[in-house]
Amino acid sequence: MSSILTKLLGKQVYVKMSGESYFQGVLTDFGQDVLVLFNGQQYIYIPLLHVHRINLNTDMKNYVDNPSEYSLAEETESLSYRKILTNAKGIFTEIYVTRNLTFHGYVTNVLSNYLAFYSPVYKLIFIPLEHLKWLTPYNQSTTPYTLSNEKLPVNSSNVPLLRSFEEQLKKAEGKLVVFDAGLDPSKIGLLKMVENNFAELANASGETVYLKLNHIKSVQLP
Repeated sequence: MSSILTKLLGKQVYVKMSGESYFQGVLTDFGQDVLVLFNGQQYIYIPLLHVHRINLNTDMKNYVDNPSEYSLAEETESLSYRKILTNAKGIFTEIYVTRNLTFHGYVTNVLSNYLAFYSPVYKLIFIPLEHLKWLTPYNQSTTPYTLSNEKLPVNSSNVPLLRSFEEQLKKAEGKLVVFDAGLDPSKIGLLKMVENNFAELANASGETVYLKLNHIKSVQLP
């Protein structure tokens, strides 16, 4: 795999992603599980897990200039997506989870199979790494939501973080939770139990819903 991608380094490419998403730009770097693409304005860090196809861009009209900005992959030996996430700590970032679910904020911790993310809007969020489709850091001069530093504390929270996503959810048993940003009302409620890769949730009407953990894309604790 690495020898094939080496042929594309520095080249103009198209990348087809899960969910029929496409990117185009310069392939600036890659690692064992990550691509680094520059689209002419920003770097996009893409897990190979979600890449379906890469091909050369032969349309001169769509070419982008080579980057002059600093990349999170620079000065990183044995590049991996985990290292990219660790390097992104403290940088205002967009994280894309699924077509209608994107978060803007800061990576605060990277655990074994999930990350803790602080959003000025949603506050503390847990996101399983398998559902993170790509990450795009904003320009360092970008002010989140035009908020002042006094109104934008990067709050890593006093919630103790456990190693795995399932362990972290079990810690929330008996509390209100919001799964997948509450886009589906049946994914908001009281977390009754987490066991054998399922979450038992009592929603607002009192109905019990059983959710498979590996399909939960984000978790918030109101």
